[in-house]
Amino acid sequence: MISVSGTVGPSGQYLVTGMPVETEIHAVLKLTFENKTAGTNLGLFAGTMAEFSSGAGGTQLSDSGGPGYRFLTIVDTHRLAHRVIFVRRLVGAADSNFTLDVD
Repeated sequence: MISVSGTVGPSGQYLVTGMPVETEIHAVLKLTFENKTAGTNLGLFAGTMAEFSSGAGGTQLSDSGGPGYRFLTIVDTHRLAHRVIFVRRLVGAADSNFTLDVD
């Protein structure tokens, strides 16, 4: 398992993967996503770099509640192929801390 923690700042987005996901096999990933900042709502997305750069579009993989709520997403790696993974702030304006666990 790998854990990624980050902060969605003034841009409203955080790029998790630096390059698109590449896969040749079908495998199942378990993603757990938690927003750690009260008063904000975050979404976990997979999309193209253009969708990330524009701040719109992409496939929403998970939503977040407030602190203490962890959401599980189970996804086949082929659904993520050729896409980057990113977090976008959906509600609120404050800097938002999050944790993403990938298993």
